[in-house]
Amino acid sequence: MSIDRETFENTSEEELAELSVPDQILGFLASHENHAFKAREIASQTDLEEGSVSTALSRLKKRSLVEHKAAYWAVTDDEDRLTGYSGYERATTLFNNQLGEETKDAWREHAPDEPHPSVEDEQ
Repeated sequence: MSIDRETFENTSEEELAELSVPDQILGFLASHENHAFKAREIASQTDLEEGSVSTALSRLKKRSLVEHKAAYWAVTDDEDRLTGYSGYERATTLFNNQLGEETKDAWREHAPDEPHPSVEDEQ
């Protein structure tokens, strides 16, 4: 995964080296928690090799940190499980430092007025 120049210059070598492939994948999925992706899509979005992504996803699944259905992968909705995973914390900290912390108000400000067509009405 690429990083911006400011992060490159202001982050220690140890901090940059700490973000493993599973950490990067979990960070990506957590930042897109309302979506599920194919391994190929995750690889493309994170600039990782598809084989590495598939291996890491399998390991994350064994730890119950991601969910798998058909060809799709999503981060678990078990917040306690995620909080207990130190890689998630490191990834979240790195992304917050790089991109700024997210707030629900900021999400709501940019949320569409209509639900996505893939979301079925609950009636």
